[in-house]
Amino acid sequence: MDADDRLRPAVSVADVDSAGRAGDVAVAFDLEDSGPLEGRLDRVRDFYDLGVRTTLPSYNNRNAAGGGCLDESDEGLSAYGRALVREMNAVAMVVDGSHCGARTGLDLCEVSEQPVIYSHSCMRLLWDHPRNTDEQARECAATGGVVGITGVGIFLGPNDATMDALVRHIDHAVDLVGPEHVGVSTDYPFDHEDFNAMLVQSPELFPDCYTRWGPIDFMPPEELLTVESALLARGYPEDAITAILGGTSAGSPR
Repeated sequence: MDADDRLRPAVSVADVDSAGRAGDVAVAFDLEDSGPLEGRLDRVRDFYDLGVRTTLPSYNNRNAAGGGCLDESDEGLSAYGRALVREMNAVAMVVDGSHCGARTGLDLCEVSEQPVIYSHSCMRLLWDHPRNTDEQARECAATGGVVGITGVGIFLGPNDATMDALVRHIDHAVDLVGPEHVGVSTDYPFDHEDFNAMLVQSPELFPDCYTRWGPIDFMPPEELLTVESALLARGYPEDAITAILGGTSAGSPR
């Protein structure tokens, strides 16, 4: 079978479940910045119709919608950003707070009438990186959403892309919000060699929290296949592991 035959476009949870049962890979699209909307709320529906199912209102730095996690100060969602969240709710596009500033992320959770996610973020108490979250994670969970712990070394620790580091962040997230609000995410770039080359050659283009440890280590996607055994070794019950790995457990949203 050609590799492309195993990739299935997914526009619903049912599509994801169907692909999993068939041993295929479900593919959904997101916008990691609302910039492509160019300030036009009608484009939310246009992108949804093209298959986009999640959007980050801002990415690292402030834009028309709100603040980014790398801004020195974050004034929160703008009036446009609040209207954007409401429009995303209306078309069933998921609001994602990863890369947003802390105040903006809290505003997302306040404004949204649907679950907010942090699709690829780690825990601030364990590692003080501006991309990481604790307070926002609690508010995200209060909306019914999920925080996806990501396998990027500089977000897990001092460039520590190990399973032990990932599980430590899962442990903390579970203690904070419960397993039904915790997931996993690789955030793995397949062009990581090119990215790291640029990081080394032009460090002035990146903040110190990205360049301090040299080339960034990323946990490869296949490593996630060992998360279940790692959680079992730590005594996690089966229903909690099921919830963390994308299924449902008692009390978990679907």
